[in-house]
Amino acid sequence: MMDLGCGDGALLLDLVKDRSIERIVGIDQSKAAIEVLRHRLAAFDADLRERVTIRLGSMIEPQGHDRQIDLAVMCETIEHIAPSDLSRLEKAVFIQLMPATILISTPNREFNDLLGVPPHRFRHPDHRFEWDRAGFHAWASGVAKRRGYDVDVSDLGGAHPLLGGPSQMAVFRKAA
Repeated sequence: MMDLGCGDGALLLDLVKDRSIERIVGIDQSKAAIEVLRHRLAAFDADLRERVTIRLGSMIEPQGHDRQIDLAVMCETIEHIAPSDLSRLEKAVFIQLMPATILISTPNREFNDLLGVPPHRFRHPDHRFEWDRAGFHAWASGVAKRRGYDVDVSDLGGAHPLLGGPSQMAVFRKAA
C-alpha cells in the first residue's frame, strides 16, 4: 500500500496498526511533514515500524521500484498539485505504478458555500484547484478509460441533496 502525499501520517499511522497490510510506503514532498511522521512512527512497536518505508518525494514522480504496490491512496492531496501536472500524475500512478486499486479523494467545490468558503477562494491556501462533482467525475472517467481501469465515484461525508458531500472519492480498479 502506498500513501501518496502522506503528510505527517494521519492515514498511514492508522493503517500501520492493521497487520493484514504487509507493506506501507509513505511519500511526501515536505521535509517537515516527513520528520513529524518519523517521530510519530517511532512510538510504535518495532514489528509495526519495520513494515513502513517513509520517503521524501513527489506523487507525480514515484520511483520505478514501487511497482509492487497493490493499492495507492491519495487522500485529499491531488488538489495540491498544479492542474498542469495532472497528466504527469496520471502517467506516474496509472502507468508507472499501475496498482490494482487506486483511491483518490478530493474536496467537492460545490460544498464550499455551506462551509463559508467564498466563491473566489479554495478551502486551503495550498490548494491549486478544486473540482465540482461533474468535473471530478469527468476527469476520473477519462483517466479510467485511457488507462484500463474501472472507476466508481461517490460522495464522502454524507450528501447534501443539491450539493453532494464535502468531499468526493474515486475508486479505480484495474479492469480484467
